[in-house]
Amino acid sequence: MAEISPDVLCQPDDILGRDTAVQGNLNNRTPVDNLALTSTNTDFAFRLYKELALKNPDRNVVFSPFSISTALAVLSLGASSNTLKEILGGLKFNLTETPEADIHQGFGHLLHMLSQPGDQVQIRTGSAMFIEKHLQILAEFKEKAKALYQAEASVIDFQQPQKAKKLINDYVNKQTQGKIMELISDLDESTVMVLVNYIYFKGKWNRPFDPHDTLESEFHLDKKRSVRVPMMKIEDLTTPYFWDEDLSCSVVELKYTGNASALFILPDMGKMQQLEASLQPETLKKWKDSLRPRKIDELYMPKFSISTDYSLENILPSLGIRKVFSKQADLSRITGAKDLRVSQVVHKAVLDMAETGTEAAAATGFKMIPCCAKFISMTVCFNRPFLMFISETDTQMTLFLAKISNPK
Repeated sequence: MAEISPDVLCQPDDILGRDTAVQGNLNNRTPVDNLALTSTNTDFAFRLYKELALKNPDRNVVFSPFSISTALAVLSLGASSNTLKEILGGLKFNLTETPEADIHQGFGHLLHMLSQPGDQVQIRTGSAMFIEKHLQILAEFKEKAKALYQAEASVIDFQQPQKAKKLINDYVNKQTQGKIMELISDLDESTVMVLVNYIYFKGKWNRPFDPHDTLESEFHLDKKRSVRVPMMKIEDLTTPYFWDEDLSCSVVELKYTGNASALFILPDMGKMQQLEASLQPETLKKWKDSLRPRKIDELYMPKFSISTDYSLENILPSLGIRKVFSKQADLSRITGAKDLRVSQVVHKAVLDMAETGTEAAAATGFKMIPCCAKFISMTVCFNRPFLMFISETDTQMTLFLAKISNPK
């Protein structure tokens, strides 16, 4: 969520969900455009992940890189000069190589593809703008935000902050199926605009775990500490697998019914920092390209529900996005005047992992590692910190990224 004040952006995350439509001509874009945008978003996701992990060592990290980048892309529609360059540069776009219009068309096409109805995997994403009733918004900004991002605009009275807060939180709560109940904890009377982007994901495992096999087991936080958690179990599973010798980690893919999958990365004990330092689009591509069907005799994964929230105005400057938070901000394509700046960027995420599947609002991380092996049998046990990626299959877009440091 981005909160905009005179002289703000607020963003909620919860695998969000609002039906998104785009102009018909977006259907003409080629898959190459989708893959290029996906790769760029992955680069942004890993850079943001490293900042979040650095500021939250040994803690769970869950966020939706796609939701955050989409919110910033909508905001960039109203930015000019260096403010615009910083926002798109922070998202890893180069305006000398990719025209701004192509960037927005690419986002619009991806949103269109992700919003296609399906009865197996639920992916709903969308944007909304809440505007102070006395603020004059340029028609061009509203029209582009709606045409490209399906961002509807609602008039609101920020002079009554409690009512305004309830209206926005109720909207997000509804769009995220009750997963994110309070995106905004407080609003300033000086707020003139709030930009919200949400994403909601719900997937059922193609091969679900049997609840009767879930038992309490130890999850090792580090070499000295552990906690007891519900550990799910599945036997005789054939699924894509890869052992990365360079990074000392196991990579396991579990598919949902429909067009989504989860990738779990389980490093050896003490190898998490090495793994995190190596995260880049090429690493993810290597993992996916190296996956091969493998029979796993026993697979163990923790059952958990994790929520996180971040004040990204303190994080994004590390990625080069600075001016939009300062008095030098140029958001003149929103109102025609240079009197707006972003005061808050709030990102909240929720990730639920259970026997039947995954429900999320924001990104998820999962990790795995072999626990034991005898003869030719193979056991993979996620009983220590791991990473998790949730991706949409057709676009290969990473919807959620997470590190599970403590599932309890």
